[in-house]
Amino acid sequence: MQSKLIKGLAAIAAGALVFAAAASRTHVTAAAPGAGSVMQSIGPLAFGPDGTLFAADNKAATIYALDLGAQATGTKAGAGDVSGIDQKIAALLGTDVAAIAVTDLAVHPKTHNAYIAVMRGASADAKPALLRVDGDGTIAPIALDTVTFTSVALSNAPAAAEGSRNPRADAVTDMAFVSGKLIVAGLSNEEFASKLRSFAYPFAAADPGTSVEIFHGNHGRLETRAPVYTFIPYTIDGKPYVIASYTCTPLVKFPIDSLTGSKVLGTTIAELGAGNRPLDMILYKKDGKEYLLMSNNSRGVMKIPTAGFGAATGITAKVTSETAGIPYEKITAMQGIEQMDLLDAQRSIVLARAGAGLNLSAVALP
Repeated sequence: MQSKLIKGLAAIAAGALVFAAAASRTHVTAAAPGAGSVMQSIGPLAFGPDGTLFAADNKAATIYALDLGAQATGTKAGAGDVSGIDQKIAALLGTDVAAIAVTDLAVHPKTHNAYIAVMRGASADAKPALLRVDGDGTIAPIALDTVTFTSVALSNAPAAAEGSRNPRADAVTDMAFVSGKLIVAGLSNEEFASKLRSFAYPFAAADPGTSVEIFHGNHGRLETRAPVYTFIPYTIDGKPYVIASYTCTPLVKFPIDSLTGSKVLGTTIAELGAGNRPLDMILYKKDGKEYLLMSNNSRGVMKIPTAGFGAATGITAKVTSETAGIPYEKITAMQGIEQMDLLDAQRSIVLARAGAGLNLSAVALP
């Protein structure tokens, strides 16, 4: 494994040089695909059903649609377990583990290889990288200098700011591809800052997005500025929805057909506990029932039955108990989960922190 990592160093170094470049862009470049990514950062990832990889560049307030070509296929389908994957990635990138930050994990819909987005370096000098893990556990850099792409710029992204509270870092917090559209959660520079955007693909126009408002039961008030941190597309009675979660863990549903501009009030169907930030979520079926599995930074992994999502009564008054609405089960066997995606019908693929290290593992769905 180590020899394979060293061999990849030259390729990833070349990609980093391209990443460092800057380029002026129109809002939409769909009509003229480019080659050689000029991404300044890489954060949330989402795959389309044909294997197109959507990657958010929050620093540039731009979303890229990447055609991975031959690089989409590893030696073996699936994603093998890799212990200490953060150390192996750092070695591949020619740095130490303290200098990298994993920003997302996504599974290719056809090869089931895992893709990991990483920022290498600190603050303004950090550079993006994209890596593929195949069924043998082989880590390979994606040479983005050879990838063709189209892109769309966010027309109303928040301005960048110095320090830990940089709203530009939340310009895009999560993405999902649904019925020919890329649904994007994040912040804008407007008074009602929290947005859900809907981009038709191939990109044709820059959507300013719909401001999303929620009643946060734990806080006892309406909120318009906190971003959605993670969401899934979900169908209720044949109608497409977004099921979204925020800091302090309200769970909220929005009809996708309501994302047409101006402002929409979501329906809060659960309060899952204060002092917590949701990290990732997946949807799966087991034993004839459907569940949402959500990882959190302080409340572990929650298994939430979806059967009640449609009929759930909206929470519209302050919640004085710890939780309310749709119930959940805590999965104590899943610890330290920072990123996850659905690997197949029986397993999830997770990035889990154990001690000071980060491991990539396939885990049976609970």
